[in-house]
Amino acid sequence: MAERITGHTELIGLMAYPIRHSSSPAMHNEAFAQLGLDYAYLAFEVDNSTLEDAVKGLRALKMVGSNVSMPNKTVVGQYLDELSPAAKMCGAVNTIVNDNGRLIGHITDGIGYMQSLKDNNIDVIGKKMTITGAGGAAKAIEVQAALDGVKEISIFNIKDKFWEAAEETVKTIRENTDCIVNLYDLDDKEKLKEEMADSYLFAQATGVGMKPLEGMSVVPDKSFFRPDLIVTDTIYSPRETVLLKMAKEAGCKTMNGLGMMLFQGDAAFYLWTGKHMPIDHMKEVLDIKYD
Repeated sequence: MAERITGHTELIGLMAYPIRHSSSPAMHNEAFAQLGLDYAYLAFEVDNSTLEDAVKGLRALKMVGSNVSMPNKTVVGQYLDELSPAAKMCGAVNTIVNDNGRLIGHITDGIGYMQSLKDNNIDVIGKKMTITGAGGAAKAIEVQAALDGVKEISIFNIKDKFWEAAEETVKTIRENTDCIVNLYDLDDKEKLKEEMADSYLFAQATGVGMKPLEGMSVVPDKSFFRPDLIVTDTIYSPRETVLLKMAKEAGCKTMNGLGMMLFQGDAAFYLWTGKHMPIDHMKEVLDIKYD
C-alpha cells in the first residue's frame, strides 16, 4: 500500500458502525492494486450521530465516494443531492458517488445478493423465498428479488421502527412487479415455520448473529429447516452464524454474506472507477467457498 500511495491517490471510504470487522477495505484495495488504479479505500466508524458531518467531510475532501452500511443506509439519503431510481425505491443507500461535487446515492446490495446466488448456482427466479428483515440490505434484496422475477416473497420483521418501512416495501413491490409479497410479525414463530416450509430459499437479512447480537438467531431451532431448503445469511463476520450452523446440521445448503459483499462491492467499484473487479482473484483473496 505504501508503495502506491502518492499525492494523486484518490480516497474512497466506508461509513458504518461497528465497522472494524469489515473485509471491504482489503477487498477494494486488493482490486485497485490488481488493476493498477490509484485509489485507496478506508473504513470510518460513523453512526447516525456523526453521519451528516461525515458526508460534509466527503464533499469537502473531494473524495471519490463512499460505501455506507448499518446503521446509516436508510438515513444518509437526506444529506445527498440525488438518489438513483433503485435507491429511491428502496429508501436506502449503500454507495455514494461524488460527481464533481454532486453526491449521488445508489444501492447495490440487492444486485450483489442476487448475483451471489447465481454465482453459487442457486436459481430462485420463479420460486418462493422467505426473508427476515426490513432495513436497508433486506429491503434492497426484497425489491431486487421481485424485480428479477422471484414469484413470491414472505417478509418477516419485528414490529420495530422498520415495520412501517416494511409495509411500504410491500406496497412498492405490489405496485411495480407481479411478485406476490406478504408481511408477517417475526414474533409469530409458527407462521415463520409455515412460510419456510414451502419456500425454496430462506434469507436472513437482519443484524441478528453479528456483534453485539452474536450467538443469537432469528430461527429458534433446527426443526424449522429441511434438507432441501437453501439458507443464506447476509452476515459474514462471523462466517458461520448460529443460524447457518443449525441449517447446515439440518442438511441445508448454506451461504454466508461474503458473496453478496463481493458482488455488491463490484457494482459499487464500477460506479466509482468504470471498471469491474477481478472477480476470480477476489474470491481467492476473500476465501469465498461454497458448500
